[in-house]
Amino acid sequence: MKISTKGRYALRMMVDLAEHQNGEYISLKDIALRQEVSKKYLEQIVPILNKSGFLKTNRGYQGGYMLAKPPRQYTVGDILRLTEGDLAPVPCAAQDPADCPRSEDCATLPVWRGLNRVINEYLDGITLQDLLDQQRAHYANDYMI
Repeated sequence: MKISTKGRYALRMMVDLAEHQNGEYISLKDIALRQEVSKKYLEQIVPILNKSGFLKTNRGYQGGYMLAKPPRQYTVGDILRLTEGDLAPVPCAAQDPADCPRSEDCATLPVWRGLNRVINEYLDGITLQDLLDQQRAHYANDYMI
């Protein structure tokens, strides 16, 4: 499994929105600058996040984006599945029953299903709030006088 640029940037965008939320909409230009990514690329990701109800949007002069829910209600798994689709390492790992003529006799199918379970449990166990807390702790440890 390899996470695409779309998935990585979507996650970075969601973390940025969580980190900078203050009740006001945040412009895509500001997110792009802070994250050092192309605004045009983020414009391709926004409709995916918006259509799924992950974002609130506002058009116009004071327009921009904000999270539709608190950061603790978004998991990394939710965001990556939205942008990447299924996160299974091989197609048959997510199928039950597996759509393969060899599935009944496949010695490796339990490996792939186990890996799929571990991947999804891990990513579903991390929220945007967890990432913010981890980042704040990191910066707090770097404090010097």
